[in-house]
Amino acid sequence: MANSESTSQRFYITTPIYYVNARPHLGHAYSTIVCDAIARRKRALGIDTWFLTGTDEHGEKIERSAKLAGRTSHEFADAIAAEFRGLWDRLGLTYDDFIRTTEPRHVRGVQHLFATLRDKGYIYKGFYTGQYCVSDEAWVDVEPGAPCPDCGRITETVSEENYFFKLSAFERKLLEFYEANPGFMQPESTRREVLSFVRSGLKDLSVSRTSFTWGIPVPGDEKHVVYVWLDALVNYISALGYGSDDDQKLKKFWPADIHLIGKEISRFHCVYWPAFLMAAGLPLPRSVRANGWLLFDQGKMSKSRGNIVRTETVHEVLGTDALRYFLLREIPFGQDGNFSFDALVQRYNGDLANGYGNLVSRVVNMVHKFFNGVVPEAGPETPAEQALRDTATHTIAEFAPAFDDLNFSEALKSLWILVADTDGYLTATAPWKRSENRSESEHTALQARVLATAAEAIRVITALVYPILPDAASKVWRQLGQGELSDAAKQAFLTNLVWGGLKAGTRFAEPAPLFPRAEKDAVTRMQNLEEENNRSAVDAASQRENAARSASVVPPPPPASPSVVPVQDPTTHPGAGIQQPTETAATSKVKSPVPAPADPAQSVATAPVSHVRAELASSRLSAAPAGVPLDSSAAVEQPSFITIDDFAKVDLRVAQILVAERVPKADKLLRLEVDLGYEKRQILAGIAQYYEPEKLIGRKIVIVANLAPRKMRGLESNGMLLAASLPPDGSPVLAGFLEDVPLGARLK
Repeated sequence: MANSESTSQRFYITTPIYYVNARPHLGHAYSTIVCDAIARRKRALGIDTWFLTGTDEHGEKIERSAKLAGRTSHEFADAIAAEFRGLWDRLGLTYDDFIRTTEPRHVRGVQHLFATLRDKGYIYKGFYTGQYCVSDEAWVDVEPGAPCPDCGRITETVSEENYFFKLSAFERKLLEFYEANPGFMQPESTRREVLSFVRSGLKDLSVSRTSFTWGIPVPGDEKHVVYVWLDALVNYISALGYGSDDDQKLKKFWPADIHLIGKEISRFHCVYWPAFLMAAGLPLPRSVRANGWLLFDQGKMSKSRGNIVRTETVHEVLGTDALRYFLLREIPFGQDGNFSFDALVQRYNGDLANGYGNLVSRVVNMVHKFFNGVVPEAGPETPAEQALRDTATHTIAEFAPAFDDLNFSEALKSLWILVADTDGYLTATAPWKRSENRSESEHTALQARVLATAAEAIRVITALVYPILPDAASKVWRQLGQGELSDAAKQAFLTNLVWGGLKAGTRFAEPAPLFPRAEKDAVTRMQNLEEENNRSAVDAASQRENAARSASVVPPPPPASPSVVPVQDPTTHPGAGIQQPTETAATSKVKSPVPAPADPAQSVATAPVSHVRAELASSRLSAAPAGVPLDSSAAVEQPSFITIDDFAKVDLRVAQILVAERVPKADKLLRLEVDLGYEKRQILAGIAQYYEPEKLIGRKIVIVANLAPRKMRGLESNGMLLAASLPPDGSPVLAGFLEDVPLGARLK
């Protein structure tokens, strides 16, 4: 099926719909802000644009999360969906529709597609036993009890009757489609990954579940619910009226021009979704564009890793435009990008406060001071004005293709060259200072020429930056006497953006500050807001866990020895996930803690010494220098009693040491890389005086897995070793095992 060419008359863009297992964070905002910027520019070019976002609310993970929270699944989904929509509104995002997968219009669309696929012979009933990742809501091709190759959590064995989609029938068709449409998948890394997955052979896919009920019932067989990814993907057409009596929006806007997604869900959008559409006889989307991960301290930002940053924190301290600019300027689209408060403040002060904001302030104030707020006649150009005009014209021509190719970073880089050149032009001509050899009339003529030229450059800059800095651009547009920028956007003002649009005689509005310089405490304020939020989240999670234990609501442990038993075709079973590249040492060294998966085993640490305690590497051991054992001069310590709830907060896990080496210029520290079975971590331990690094490799130890990361000597430590302190000097002895205990097992 060939991909139809995009028209210039309409444009349809979608975000991924966000899973409601947790509140929105900065990673969610990144994808949605990108889509908002694209939609704003398209509308300002006179293109009829539809921008869709929403929430994905079904699945086993939501059902379990709701139980842990003491709510019904619907109540849980309602609360989180409201948080997403409320935040998007607070950020001023211009989405045209917000789809929820619990809405009747979506349920109708999903059941219509399922029935269509079944009627066309692409869905059949069978029986499946295999590994399922509840976190990713995905079937994975791993051994029983093994971790998910994508997220690292322990998989569960599922054995149930399912409906299957004949994904294997579309292997050749998909490869032909990819070849005919090389721009369908971007960036190139996503394209290579998907091609490798399809070429390795497609297996039929389970598209229903019977072991839980929170989902859309299969039409005609209500004991089944539709597989959550088939359910979720349909949102892109159900929001346009697919399966209803009113499909005018579907006819107008489908196929989508851009599905913007996170790179971890490329398989679902580039393999499953096109196959479903081919089977149903529907046009395929024109492109799927995958953004990279937003990293915080070099780790993927996610709830499970405990390293999320709330969008509200940045919004409260620096404003939404600062966040939009940082994300689109700092992170080349399609690549992973690191977020830090320090980098955010530096970019804000450098590019926005001292750059664009200061330039606008200087020019608008001087027009008010020297010409009573009215744009003067510029008069004849000199080579300096011609050079700035040429730069602006070049910037207009260069900005558009870069932006339209989603190369926002380069587009903004070229635009800020014009900002710098305009600022340099002002400095060189110094209209505020009259030289001794210049008459009053000559100086006035220079002021008129320079300020009119600089103001026109600001008009061009503001028009181009509007999709990225909508609030600031609107303020500047009013200061330049151009009226409301929202009205100009409705009149497609970007279609005829050329030099010379600011006319003499235009009256400027009163100057107003745009980007007040961020003070030194801005980083601290944002860090404090996040720490406060994280403490609240930990307290809430603890309360939920305590309630769950009281109600005996826990996820079931994985069965011991599952097997794959296909029914209809002994050669196929539901498809596994794309095998993500194996973690390298560089990517696996530093990871934040993740919540404990279902316990694969229980074990007891042996410690034939006076007492056992967690040894090292966290700031929580504040009574002694980092990496130094606490004083244990007393042979016997009197315990202070804790409750079972206090102990339950400590997540003790079995790990194996893979790498052990000394930390340069730190006599007491060893850098360890440990394997937890479901992920690898770096831990710093103050045991270098007691253990030779090479003798630790391969040893199984116990770690405290749910401590917040801490940096020492420029390295991050993610956990603490469990050790016993021996009197009289407190020398540590690592806890160990007599039995063979699986990695990742939790100690109780």
